[in-house]
Amino acid sequence: MINFVIVSHSAKIAQGVSELARQIASPECLIIPAGGIDDAKNPIGTDAVKIMQAIEEAFSPDGVLIMVDLGSAILSAETALDLLEPSLAEHVKISPAPLVEGTLAAVISACSGDSMACVLEEANQAANLKLEMVS
Repeated sequence: MINFVIVSHSAKIAQGVSELARQIASPECLIIPAGGIDDAKNPIGTDAVKIMQAIEEAFSPDGVLIMVDLGSAILSAETALDLLEPSLAEHVKISPAPLVEGTLAAVISACSGDSMACVLEEANQAANLKLEMVS
């Protein structure tokens, strides 16, 4: 099963998206939040070590998909991949999809047994549904 790490600059957003995704996920699908930084005065940001630990917790040989909220979260996720053992990192992908829509589409795809390529494509196409609705 492909599992997920949800990266947001806000711990509350990462937790909320994870909670929402768990509502539609099968029980064996792991969805691990990795949001915010451990600084009570300035909690907004991303932490590569926290992301790395979340990847290790979510690890599956089928893969781990990292969902991110903002561009700088991609940089932290890439740093987390550099910190991982290469044998683990090769099973991890980062999606630039919209955080909420992309996560939900990807979780549905993963729980249907789709491959990482299909799950990543579903995540990345998620914004198109809303675009079609408002056009």
